[in-house]
Amino acid sequence: MRSSLFAAAYWSLSVLYVLIALPFLAWPDRGPLQAIIRSYTRAMNLVLRYLAGIRKEVRGRERLPEGAFVIAAKHQSWGDGFLIYPEVDNLAFVTGDHLEKLPLVGGILRKLGAIVIDTCGGGERKAASLAEGMQRAAAEGRHVLIYPEGHLAPVDHHFRYKPGVWHMARAMGKPVVPVATNLGLFWARQAHRKTPGTAVIEFLDPIPSDLPKREFLARLEDAVETRTAELVAEARGTPVVATRLIGDPEPGERGRPVVQPAR
Repeated sequence: MRSSLFAAAYWSLSVLYVLIALPFLAWPDRGPLQAIIRSYTRAMNLVLRYLAGIRKEVRGRERLPEGAFVIAAKHQSWGDGFLIYPEVDNLAFVTGDHLEKLPLVGGILRKLGAIVIDTCGGGERKAASLAEGMQRAAAEGRHVLIYPEGHLAPVDHHFRYKPGVWHMARAMGKPVVPVATNLGLFWARQAHRKTPGTAVIEFLDPIPSDLPKREFLARLEDAVETRTAELVAEARGTPVVATRLIGDPEPGERGRPVVQPAR
């Protein structure tokens, strides 16, 4: 019942806010639209709390640096963005160009200044679209949210961290703030069922952008996965268990842990 009420509110609010946002697509700047989207994400935080029973706790705000920076967050749930967006001003985010094809959504993404990656034009075009977006974000002094695994990861597991986040940080010349979470325990990836509890997002110590790629990605993965495992163990009341690497899913599929046969 709780999950169904949440789903009804989720879709109702989503449609309502899209309709509210439409007239502002023609506005000279993105300020009003950003305010609408922040209001939408705050409303979703309230719906999560009062209908789904999922409270939000934010840790590590004091670690956020001044000026522009990149946020590299753990991605366990469709709800991750709802928790992060209201906490960071002037936030842009990275998304695939498939979302531009959704009715009305493409116009909103473009107006918000989202960094839309060309996923159909091959590696060179993908890198070029990323670089273009990052240069624009850096010039505007914006914060940028990216999920470096590229997929929704099941709790206790992670995907390989992609180098796009390193290229982003280098293009901007700005630090990267890792973010850990345990939201997947309460809203698992795309699951309908919601479980009451306290979902934590934690901003971790920034990582400089001038590190070599391999060292940077190793530090980022270790920071996010270690702290995520600790937050999951804290919520479960169990010992900490390191997350396990799983292979990337095929296009159109969800990544699933591989069960090893008993010996």
